Amino acid sequence: MFQGSLPALVTPFKDGELDLPAFEALVNWQIEEGSSGLVPVGTTGESPTLSHDEHDAVVAACVKAAAGRVPVVAGAGSNSTRETVRLVEAAKAAGAAAALVVTPYYNKPTQAGLIAHFEAAAEVGLPIIIYNIPPRSVIDMSPATMAELAKNPNIIGVKDATADLARVAITRQMCGPDFIQLSGEDPTAVGYNAMGGVGCISVTANVAPRLCAEMQAACLAGDYAKALTYQDKLIPLHRAIFAEPGLCGAKYGLSVLGKCAEDVRRPHVGVTEPVKGQIRDAMRFAGLIN
Repeated sequence: MFQGSLPALVTPFKDGELDLPAFEALVNWQIEEGSSGLVPVGTTGESPTLSHDEHDAVVAACVKAAAGRVPVVAGAGSNSTRETVRLVEAAKAAGAAAALVVTPYYNKPTQAGLIAHFEAAAEVGLPIIIYNIPPRSVIDMSPATMAELAKNPNIIGVKDATADLARVAITRQMCGPDFIQLSGEDPTAVGYNAMGGVGCISVTANVAPRLCAEMQAACLAGDYAKALTYQDKLIPLHRAIFAEPGLCGAKYGLSVLGKCAEDVRRPHVGVTEPVKGQIRDAMRFAGLIN
């Protein structure tokens, strides 16, 4: 159910407010282009700058627009366990298929604290995908901790943004082959799949959904030679989008395609002119614009 290309969706804004019509159109376009799942209100969706009501509204809008065509994995992370539980409850009430829960940032809990945090989230009864991103959360969930959590039937997989490809094999050994492993890092997504992953929660897929979906489909079919032809087209775009904060690069790319404004909320600002040029050049290289 959770495999292939799952875009970590941006949240469009207009005049500082949510642009839900643009968001709904984005959801429809993503599905038409072949995305196999959608991940709203993660970090790429600027969740730290959304109010609770806005966060819930975006999840509900995504579920409604997707209309069961693809699964929605709702961002539901916080460094407060109580807040995380509330977000997971709201995602479940909205009809999301799963929740993406990040390791608590800034607090730096112990591994035992991580277990307590995720087990509390799992009690809601919605499938949980762990989001392990040490560069942002400062802590790293160990494979042993993940293996302990994998015993819980409601904790079904991980979005792994460690960029450590050996971790995929270790997690597969310790958590079992049915534990869903999704890459959280676009440039290494093909290698991640070769090591045992089944997909990518992708920032670049905002801008290049069809290319990302076809690359992931080739991986799932075991055709890595074909997957590499897509990777060759996408690598410049990965680099360009992440030259500055990825969500800002993705929004600029989408603005070039006419899908939404490039507006972001502070503390982010729009990408600089040199990076805009880099993104446009990479989009031309990938065949997304003339």
